[in-house]
Amino acid sequence: MTKRTYPGRDQDQQLPSYEDAPLTRSEYITTLVHFYRGELHRATLWRMRLDNTTNWSIISVMGLVTFALSERSHSHVGILAGMALVFTFLSIEARRFRFFDVWRARSRMIEENFMGPILRRNLKSPMSSWGQLVADDLLHPSFHITHQQALRARLTRNYVPLFVLLMVCWVLKINLDAHTMEGADPIRHAMEVGGLPWWLSVAFVVVLYGYLGGVIFFVSRTASPEDVYWGQKDRQEPVASMDA
Repeated sequence: MTKRTYPGRDQDQQLPSYEDAPLTRSEYITTLVHFYRGELHRATLWRMRLDNTTNWSIISVMGLVTFALSERSHSHVGILAGMALVFTFLSIEARRFRFFDVWRARSRMIEENFMGPILRRNLKSPMSSWGQLVADDLLHPSFHITHQQALRARLTRNYVPLFVLLMVCWVLKINLDAHTMEGADPIRHAMEVGGLPWWLSVAFVVVLYGYLGGVIFFVSRTASPEDVYWGQKDRQEPVASMDA
């Protein structure tokens, strides 16, 4: 191993230059194993954060819907607030999903091109340049999907039932309130929020659900984690159980 001298140090106090030393096989494997454990920990941590926002959304929807429908005197504004709150959680979850996708992609690259060949006793990786791709991703980190794609992925996976439930409950609440009101147009009167006109509530719902529909139908779809992991057409037959 070559030695490197530094200004201000004694000439006989020399430090090793690791960049000029050859990398042994054991050092390479050890580094890669620790790197894989770190990326897997990151992916697991951000996956738990995805579950947290989903749980917050479910609890919020249940609480606001129950409150709005429990009494005739309760306004439908609680359900509208639930729509806005769930959309906020969806946006937060989409941001977290972009981070999770980075760590997941790195971990999967190591599994396919390092762990797999070792287990097969065939050290030829399916992707010859996988190491360079991972190194470039470390040196120049970037998200692999856009925010809109992440928004679509989480919306179609978890949040569509919540928004559908909120819409159904809002329509039900408006009709229940309209039956207790008198006047020429009780439905419009039921849509009013305080002193605000009825069309503001309708505009809010139309804009929000129109945006969500646009995300679903016009944003390009990304492969789900399950499709990436299990959706390989050329997968070999599963290995027989040791207990068979």
